[in-house]
Amino acid sequence: MDEPRHLSQLLERAAARRPDHPAVEDEQGRITTYAQLFRAADRLATRLSRWGVGRGDRVGLVLPKSPIAVSALHGILRAGAAYVPLDVSGPSSRGVGILADGGVKAAVVTPEWAERIQRNWPGPGPCPRLIVADEESDLIASEVTWDEVQDDTAPSPLAPPRLAGDLAYILYTSGSTGQPKGVMLSHANAFNFLDWCDQTLGPWNASDRFSSHAPFHFDLSVFDLFQSCRQASTLVLIGEALGRDPVRLGEFLTRSRISVWYSAPSILALLTQYSNRVEAVPSAPRLVLFAGEVFPIEPLRQLRRLWPHSAMWNLYGPTETNVCTAFRIPDTIADDRIAPFPIGSVCSPFRARVVDDSGQDVAEGALGELVIAGPGVMRGYFGRADLTASVFFRDRDGAAWYRTGDLVVDDGFGCFHFHGRRDRMIKKRGYRIELGEIETVFYRHEGVDRAAVIAKHDDSGVSVAAFIAMKPGCKGSIIAMKQHCARYLPAYMIPDTITFLSDLPTTSTDKVDYQGLKRLATSPA
Repeated sequence: MDEPRHLSQLLERAAARRPDHPAVEDEQGRITTYAQLFRAADRLATRLSRWGVGRGDRVGLVLPKSPIAVSALHGILRAGAAYVPLDVSGPSSRGVGILADGGVKAAVVTPEWAERIQRNWPGPGPCPRLIVADEESDLIASEVTWDEVQDDTAPSPLAPPRLAGDLAYILYTSGSTGQPKGVMLSHANAFNFLDWCDQTLGPWNASDRFSSHAPFHFDLSVFDLFQSCRQASTLVLIGEALGRDPVRLGEFLTRSRISVWYSAPSILALLTQYSNRVEAVPSAPRLVLFAGEVFPIEPLRQLRRLWPHSAMWNLYGPTETNVCTAFRIPDTIADDRIAPFPIGSVCSPFRARVVDDSGQDVAEGALGELVIAGPGVMRGYFGRADLTASVFFRDRDGAAWYRTGDLVVDDGFGCFHFHGRRDRMIKKRGYRIELGEIETVFYRHEGVDRAAVIAKHDDSGVSVAAFIAMKPGCKGSIIAMKQHCARYLPAYMIPDTITFLSDLPTTSTDKVDYQGLKRLATSPA
């Protein structure tokens, strides 16, 4: 048989190959086999097809991590549509806005989110058809429950054409204007990454158990969901609460026998703290991958000592490319090393260059912006042709190069060292955050006169500090301001500290003096 080039084919093949093998295991150890996962996905695809959902359409996914969420994701793909996952714990205005921006025709949601969508749908177009997981909802008669969809015995429709260039999913990331932007990824984009994983990180074992730590709206989840399915292995679900509790997570890692781990570095740093606290070492996965932010060297050194025999990789790439460079961590980290490891060499078949502001190559060893070309680069931003055009440029050969916005140095051997962002975007706990979006939210508060947000970097990672000047007669309250942020921002974007000033420092042109704020943020109390 030909190799799959459409993500929906992965589940079909796994179910045919190992129908009784555990496909998904939740935190309580409950098993969903590949046969059960395939049937649940097929039932959802049948219902979506009946509603007219097909190739090129978008379907929202607003569920906590669970076997139902995995089934729904595969069912959306099986219908030929693209899934649009949201942070289930995020604010209503942001989530409903994303679904509207993506023009979703349907969505699989919790009862709480069904009510949010129905009450706050802004248009244009009608409110999407809703499938409510777990519970019945009495808001509108056109809703159906997940159980009703699963009990439907209608025959499966013929599968729509499956083309590698079709849209597979849209992941929304922070936008500097305050409006999240939808990164469009195709099946070909996803397989570009999965093929590299097979060639570089394999071979895989039939008994492999893959962690699912990243939420499904985070691009790290693409590896977890589809590489495990490609190998007909087991995906072990880790919810948000467990994923941020180092003691429980360390115990779970041992108990669940995870052999392939992928997360942001901050989570692995938490595990080292757990080991130091209770003097217990979680069972070592044979393969440990991390991405999304810089891994400070000291916690990485501790992790390497805890798991001396694990293969460890530092993976790098924005959502627009998934992983595009990689570096294998050595078996031993020297005690005198103080610099983080590089982000590594370009992942084939990507191409990488380091350029100046005009798109011209800089000399080896010089600082410049990393740009990427190749089949793994996104199709563009959904509904934002202007924004898409602004992040690409073409060279004389006609190749389209994506501007990552990351500053790097090529050491002369094709290995890239990361030196931060050229704009005001940061990575925190693996999430990409536009500091400008946070500032935009502060300006929605009627009492705010001026606001500025900066990032602070230290050995513990990245934190976000906000500085606010209130209008005359308005009093600043940290609690009230954080509550205001929570109405518009997901939890990971809410500033760690908020400081009220009578006036913000400015430059000679009356622009906010961000360098002055950084000095203020790092000065002794």
